[in-house]
Amino acid sequence: MDTYATIVRFFQDGGVFMYPIALIAALGTAVALERWFYLWRTEGANRRMWDEVSPFLRTGDFKRAISATSSSVSAIGQILSYGLARVQTAKRRDDVEKAMEESLMEVVPKLEKRTHYLASFANIATLLGLLGTIIGLIQAFQAVSNASPAERADLLAASISVAMNTTAFGLIVAIPLLLMHSVLQSKTTSIVDSLEMASVKFLNTVVERRPEAA
Repeated sequence: MDTYATIVRFFQDGGVFMYPIALIAALGTAVALERWFYLWRTEGANRRMWDEVSPFLRTGDFKRAISATSSSVSAIGQILSYGLARVQTAKRRDDVEKAMEESLMEVVPKLEKRTHYLASFANIATLLGLLGTIIGLIQAFQAVSNASPAERADLLAASISVAMNTTAFGLIVAIPLLLMHSVLQSKTTSIVDSLEMASVKFLNTVVERRPEAA
């Protein structure tokens, strides 16, 4: 109970700037959770799709591969579907590769969507905290100027302590947001790398097997 009361008092003493910082914390947490679950589902779907399609590619059974990828909503399913559709008419490996690169350019923005907001939220939270502290210090010095000499030291110390609450809260919000931004960026990069690797494996397999299929 004492901890809860301390947190409430800390928030109330920080002033009006604590509320927009709290709103940013809520928005940032919502974005981070949504992105994490989206990337986690995408990674799992990609892995299952590749495990299903790769045996068909190795055996040159392109019809079953097309059937599997065309009904898939996964990122890798979309890329392989583009590649398989192009395989039927393309005469060169470069033609298939360009089709898959085009599909990859459509998929990557979906993976990176909204992640950059976290870095922006972290910067805004920090700046709002500093702004709240500066305004609090201005008000504190104005109050001290009208106080008696005996009260000035105590009043100034108390006012500065309260003014620093917004900076502290801004950093408390900003640091986890930056950490979540780094984690999500790393996971996104890992997924994109796996898609590029799967594309290369697909191209190598298709080029080897296409004459047999024909």
